[in-house]
Amino acid sequence: MPRQFRLPLTAPPRWDRESFASSPTNVQALESLDAWPAWPEGRLALVGPAGTGKTHLARDWAARTGAVVIEAASTNAKPLDLASLRGRPLLVEDADRRCEDGLVDDETLFHLINMAGVDGGSLLLTGRLAPVAWDAAVPDLRSRLNALAVARIEEPDDVVLEAVLRRGFEAAGIRPAADLYPYLMARLPRSAPAALAAVSALDEAASQQGREVNKALALAVLDFGDSEEDED
Repeated sequence: MPRQFRLPLTAPPRWDRESFASSPTNVQALESLDAWPAWPEGRLALVGPAGTGKTHLARDWAARTGAVVIEAASTNAKPLDLASLRGRPLLVEDADRRCEDGLVDDETLFHLINMAGVDGGSLLLTGRLAPVAWDAAVPDLRSRLNALAVARIEEPDDVVLEAVLRRGFEAAGIRPAADLYPYLMARLPRSAPAALAAVSALDEAASQQGREVNKALALAVLDFGDSEEDED
């Protein structure tokens, strides 16, 4: 059975644009974010599968615009003061996973969308699926979601996956053999979390076993099911 990768939890995340790997899979999202504040009615939904960089780009946008960051599904925050948010740029993370007990429920999201574009306010929503696929118990919210402009990020390509691997190894202070990158990219799931988890597993194994980070270690640690001939 394939190994379950352990995600690294120690390295602080970087949300700056310079550390984001641009490619054809995310160019439309980059262009849409850079078009701010000229979004239709001040609203934009940034969507894509997990691990494709939505949070990275959204937090970079928030830092550049001074946006208030709201975790939609958070249950440990004070209720939103909607009046104080009027006229400000807002980022609502994981808007597709909001819930009745969370910081943002359907009614709150409806009001946040209506506030966008008023008095200079704007709203960036993130989610895994396009807003037309989000649940909405409030009828008026359904129509608002269906009308949102959407920027989409696709699954990572080789450019993005290699960049994620290189940043992960660099953060861990590892200089792997050059042929490890194509080896990993040909075998890893197409996601940034999987790439970072592989880096973490290799870092841990290399430290415990005193070995170099190379194809042989990857074969032993990550259990890709390759034959020993692949080590050559």
